[in-house]
Amino acid sequence: MLSRLFLAILICASVVFLGCSGATHRRGYNRMAGQPQSEKKAEIGYTFSGDASFYGNGYDGKKTASGEIFDRDDFTCAHRTLPFGTRLKVVRVKTGASVIVRVNDRGPYVKKRVLDLSEAAGKVLGFDKAGHGQVTATVIE
Repeated sequence: MLSRLFLAILICASVVFLGCSGATHRRGYNRMAGQPQSEKKAEIGYTFSGDASFYGNGYDGKKTASGEIFDRDDFTCAHRTLPFGTRLKVVRVKTGASVIVRVNDRGPYVKKRVLDLSEAAGKVLGFDKAGHGQVTATVIE
């Protein structure tokens, strides 16, 4: 009788621990590179403005939030909420210089910044000299 009770407790504990194995599945999130984050798409024509910066050397070769490997020479960016794969036309307000980038990461984590651009995209906008600047970004795809 005691061994059956022990066996039942052991089975229940195993079920509970297996249910907490650490595998999490967040709805609409996929860590596979090249796969869409969700079925939702950003509305084409949606525009926002604010301060943007760039990141590169220290992150080159590391995984982005989308699961792909960051390449500072690609034209990509980090945005807090836009779906991965969204394409943006980013225009620097001061100079009119523009670049098209693809969202593949989350950020920026600096207050009041709206985008973190890859180093290549930042250079096109002149951020390699200024560090950051005011931009207007429009969803194009």
